[in-house]
This record gives sequence, structure tokens and C-alpha cells, in this order.
Amino acid sequence: MRILVVDDNQGVATITQLILEMEGHEVTSALSGSEGYLAYLRLRPDLVITDIQMPGENGFEMMNHIRQQNPRVKAIYMSGNLLEFYADLETEKDHYPINFLDKPFSREELIGQVRQLLS
Repeated sequence: MRILVVDDNQGVATITQLILEMEGHEVTSALSGSEGYLAYLRLRPDLVITDIQMPGENGFEMMNHIRQQNPRVKAIYMSGNLLEFYADLETEKDHYPINFLDKPFSREELIGQVRQLLS
């Protein structure tokens, strides 16, 4: 499966990418919402894993742009403070195929979320 990872923290993006590549996925990473949107248009991945809080375009804004191209794209939102976004995430979950991860997350949590959405 093709996966796009978007996080303004290079370390998180790289580690997430490496874990998913070890699971056999084709993974590309981007460091901002605007870079992530352009990468989505180029690659058309099966899943987007994105940080919520990023400078400039945040994860929700980026996903809104992506959903103009593909309303059913699957997404996993990441944040170190999911409680702040709980209401928004629940609304998203009512309309779109999404999951969310609280940072820091384990390798097993990441893989489990990815498998759940891609199965």
C-alpha cells in the first residue's frame, strides 16, 4: 500500500516512514500541510498519516484540500494533545474513514491503526 506521512517534526516523519516501510508499505513523507497536499496529488496514496498541529496549513486543512480530490481517502491524525481536538476528530470519524494516534505512540499502535484502516 502507498502511504503519505505528513509531520513538521522530521524525526517523527522519518521514524514513522521507516516503521511502515519495514511492514512492506511504499511510504513518502512531507514536512508541511502544503507539501503534503502536493505529495498527495503526485502519489495518490491509499492512506495519509498526518500531524494535526503544523505551522501554516494544519492537518485538518490539508485533509480538507485532499478530500476535494478524493472524499474517501483514509487518514490517521496524530497529535500530542488529542483531547484538544477530540470533538473535531469525532465529527471527522462520523463522515470519513479515519483513526487517530496520541503522540508518542508505539510501533504496535501505529501498525495496528494502519492495518485497521487498510483492511
